[in-house]
Amino acid sequence: MILNLTDLSDESLQTQISRQVRAQILAGDLGAGTGLPSIRALARDQKVSVITVQRAYEHLIHEGVIHARRGKGFYVSELKMKEKIDLAESRLADQIRRPVSTAKAEGLSPDDIQRIVKLILNEN
Repeated sequence: MILNLTDLSDESLQTQISRQVRAQILAGDLGAGTGLPSIRALARDQKVSVITVQRAYEHLIHEGVIHARRGKGFYVSELKMKEKIDLAESRLADQIRRPVSTAKAEGLSPDDIQRIVKLILNEN
């Protein structure tokens, strides 16, 4: 599993691991039933603490994206397309809530905010 972790990010290493593993699962790069590296192996490979990986995995388990099999390891959970979309939409809403609130506080109308979001979407 390829992860790009950096100490220079505003995100904690734990959050970076969770986000990148989740993204690979939601994008279909890691299919249902795929085994994930053990906590110790991923910690060693990424040069982070075991606790960091353990907490990232626990967060992903809580989201239902991965599951643990006692004595066997961690595996990607079976997610229907609707579940993947719901999770991605929920994550997006969580991430844009604060910037939208800031924009409103700075006097932008909902129409202004929608126009700016459409411009950003059309950039790519």
